[in-house]
Formats: sequence, C-alpha cells, structure tokens
Amino acid sequence: MAQDHIRDHALGLPGAWPDEPWEGDQVAKVGPAGAGKIFCFLGSGSIGIKAAVTREEADEWLDRYPDDASVMAYIGRSGWNSLARGGAIPDDELIEAIEDSYRLVVARLPKKHRPEGWAG
Repeated sequence: MAQDHIRDHALGLPGAWPDEPWEGDQVAKVGPAGAGKIFCFLGSGSIGIKAAVTREEADEWLDRYPDDASVMAYIGRSGWNSLARGGAIPDDELIEAIEDSYRLVVARLPKKHRPEGWAG
C-alpha cells in the first residue's frame, strides 16, 4: 500500500491532523493543537500504531506476523507496535489497525478534546 494512501486515510479520520514532532518523523494526531495525541507514526516502510491497551494484547500482532510486526522502541510496553507495509500484513488489516489505534487514543482523550460527534 502506498505511503500516501496510508497517510491520507489516517489524516481523513475525524479531528486528525499531521505533525512532525521530531525532524523527519511524520505522525497523525487527534485532539486540539497543544493537547493532541499521536495515534499513528507514518514511517516510510512501516506504521506505528497503538495496537492494544496492554502489551500482552498487542503481542497478537507479533504472533500473527513475526516478520512484519515488532514492538515499538520506547513506547512498546504501552501496547504500541510497528507494522511493515508491503509485507505479509494485508492492506485492509493495516487500515483497520490505524482505525483501531485512533479509537484507542480518542477514548483516552478528555471528552472536551474528542472529535465532535465521536461516540466511541
């Protein structure tokens, strides 16, 4: 799946916006500027997503796709995984992973910072 398609899909979710918190690292955030939270790291060969609430639940990706899923450095213990694009993970599962990550992150935002009309 093309990087532009991944980026466009992530940024097309309600209230999503692009950011570059570190030089050369594009991310998709949700919530107001200054209080927004990352829900997807938009790497050139992979994406970083909040895969689950716990590390144990997020490990399901590692079991299913051992060559294309890995624990993200630094934040992996909190359920974040890196998923390779163009490998064994089907495109529809990558899209679903982005949407699941978005839902997990939005659910933890204060109600006043959630996108308008979000029901969870």
